[in-house]
Amino acid sequence: MAYKSETRLTVRYAETDMMGIVHHSRYYPWFEQARTDFIKRSGLTYSQMEKMGILLPLTETQCRYIYGLTYEDEVLITCEIEKLTVARIEFAYEVYKLPEMKKASEGKTKHGFVDKDMRPLNLKKAFPEVWEKLSGLA
Repeated sequence: MAYKSETRLTVRYAETDMMGIVHHSRYYPWFEQARTDFIKRSGLTYSQMEKMGILLPLTETQCRYIYGLTYEDEVLITCEIEKLTVARIEFAYEVYKLPEMKKASEGKTKHGFVDKDMRPLNLKKAFPEVWEKLSGLA
């Protein structure tokens, strides 16, 4: 079974629009936080990966909004690897309002593995130890 991380946060006033609903642009930083937590819980950090020469530029994003969150709502964001290849990784996210676990949104981000010169990497060949950690969570 795939590993799924959980990230909790509280909606800040600055994240809402004039209707009092979380602005659609705020979901992507939340996805980033959830993805960062996911990577960290794998035993790596983004910083360590970057020092090794592994970068994960974003190539595609998607978000479906289901329920409007508001100021001070408690939120749970789950993150898991949806697809992993030697050259790419795709993450899936779900955002829930707590405590009732009402789904507010779901989304995906796609990333490529590249080196510091932005050349594509075959992660399995170039960094087998990182490949093993990530494939063990997929």
